[in-house]
Amino acid sequence: MNPCRQILVVDDDEGITTLLRDYLSGFAFCAHTACDGPSMRQQLATLPIDLVVLDVMLPGVDGLSLARELRQRSGIPIIMLTARTNHFDRVLGLEMGADDYMSKPFEPRELVARIHTVLRRAASVHDRILHEVGSDVVYFDGWALHRHERRLTAPSGLVVPLSNAEFRLLSSFLAAPRRLLSRDQLMEQARGRSMDAFERSIDLLVSRLRQKLSDTTQASDVPSMIKTVRGSGYMFTAQSVQGQPAWPH
Repeated sequence: MNPCRQILVVDDDEGITTLLRDYLSGFAFCAHTACDGPSMRQQLATLPIDLVVLDVMLPGVDGLSLARELRQRSGIPIIMLTARTNHFDRVLGLEMGADDYMSKPFEPRELVARIHTVLRRAASVHDRILHEVGSDVVYFDGWALHRHERRLTAPSGLVVPLSNAEFRLLSSFLAAPRRLLSRDQLMEQARGRSMDAFERSIDLLVSRLRQKLSDTTQASDVPSMIKTVRGSGYMFTAQSVQGQPAWPH
């Protein structure tokens, strides 16, 4: 029997947290609640949380800042909730490391569907990389991707935390080095349907990953491993993956 997936709902509206806690329990989730940053941190420190549903408008530290803080420490999936309708706020939430975004008011059943989708994507990427690479640590051009921790180690030894979307994007590149991947392919693999409404979100995600793949000890003129193919998509140009040449010389 599968263990109950642990969901943390962070919202200062007690009516919403109570509703979601009771509703999620009907779908075999173990739901927990928090009303602000301190209570969220306390829950994360004591419970094996699998996914966080995080409201943007919170007392004290706002949800966007908490998402960034969480992403710096962990790869736990995040679904943002907001009453705002500004597309810039949505893109900013994705930039902070959120895996999906929902506007209030929303149907609880849709949230359940999105939770299932985000958790399924995270699990499928983990399984695919294990099958294709066969190792917990993937090495490329002096870098190391630690799959279970979802973090990156630079040639300098610097540890670089990755969001779930960044991890999925890098995994997609590592599974197909020196192959052209279209934006549609990368959107499907990195985030799925949640990005369809924001056509430039994949470009922002690539830019963020490209920045993280820039070792601060390297010269500024060292070319990026992610090459933009104008009008077509992106190509990962690492010289080797797992110690093997990425393409014939």
